[in-house]
This record gives sequence, C-alpha cells and structure tokens, in this order.
Amino acid sequence: MAAGTGLATAALVAGLTPAVAVTATDLNQAMLDCAARKPALAPVTFRQADALALPFPDAAFDAVVCQFGAMFYPDRRRGHAEARRVLRPGGRYLLSLWDRLALNPVAALIQDAVAALWPADPPGFIGRAPFGHHDPAVLRADLAAAGFGEIRIETVPATWRSASAREAAIGYCRGSPLRAELEARDPEGPARATEAATRAIAARYGEGPLATPIQALVAEARG
Repeated sequence: MAAGTGLATAALVAGLTPAVAVTATDLNQAMLDCAARKPALAPVTFRQADALALPFPDAAFDAVVCQFGAMFYPDRRRGHAEARRVLRPGGRYLLSLWDRLALNPVAALIQDAVAALWPADPPGFIGRAPFGHHDPAVLRADLAAAGFGEIRIETVPATWRSASAREAAIGYCRGSPLRAELEARDPEGPARATEAATRAIAARYGEGPLATPIQALVAEARG
C-alpha cells in the first residue's frame, strides 16, 4: 500500500522468490505509472487504490506492507482496518512511520526555516503529516483497534544521505505536499522556501554531500 514509485516494492521483489505474487497500490496513478516502467518491477501487478477502501476481497493476501504511507491517511485506524480485512488469518502487516521531528534533523531544519518566512501563519505540513504520528503507544492502540494482535514496534535509527543541502531542500519544498501550503501563501513560496531551507541545512551540515541522522518506527502486527 502507498507504493509510490516503487522503492519498497523493488526491495520486496528482490527479496522474494518468483512464486510470490506482489500487488502494489497507490492513490496516485502517476506514481504507479512511474513504478511500472522500471524493469525490476515487471512481475508486479499495479492497482490504483485508496488505502481506506481497498478494492480487494476479504482475506486476499498473506502480507500487507506500507512504507512511510500510513501517516498520510485521513483516518489511520480505518486504513489499518482495511489492511486487516484483506489479510488471511495469521497474516502479517508491516509498516513504518517516521519518529519525532527532533530525531530527523534535516526535516526539522526545513520546518523551522519555512516557518520563519511566515511567522504569523507557518506552514505545518512537515510536523503535522510525515512526522506527526510518532507515538508508539498511539500506533499500538490504533493497530489494536483495527483488530490486530501480536503487535511489535521498534525504533530504527539510520543515516539519511543527500547529494547536497539544496537537493534536500528541493525535495521537501517542491517535491512534497508542503509545496501546496507554500504556494497558498505566496506563488513564489516554493522558491523562497527552497533558498531558506538550503541556507539552514548548509549552515548546520555544509553544502553537501550530506549524511545525517534519521529515525523511524517499524511495526509488525498479526491478523
């Protein structure tokens, strides 16, 4: 679910035997079209789908995987419940969410730089969505409410890499839903924010290449 351009899907395909059927879904058809053009994903079935209303029968899959997508669901418990519905008894649900913003410093620098441009009305996408669902207790409660048992949640630290401070800034300010909030405040908002974020990142880590800390929550639950 929320397969996007297929990064997690490619990792799954590489790690599974050809006998395992993989279906990749995303709300955005253009993302799936991009993924479908990758030769490594030729065995995959692609299906446009809303994670809150999956177009599959009950108990259709042995496993459901969602990498950094569930934090964008308008109703996370409903999304988890849909994953539970399409899992066979005993099936596994694997998902990852970003940990709190303080443990993901490049994103925190970008949020602060963007907020400083509009102090009276700071764009809140970064803290609200990608980094807004980091509480393991809340995640555990959401999964239990969706009908899952045997819930295990780990914190996973890693290193995030980018070719440059500017590339990192572009990714958030022009290549994420933050862009819409910036444009709503100023048609030139994405460009202004990109420059401000680039300066903030470069002041802390240099212009690049970057190798900075990140941390996520990874959960496994049984249906």
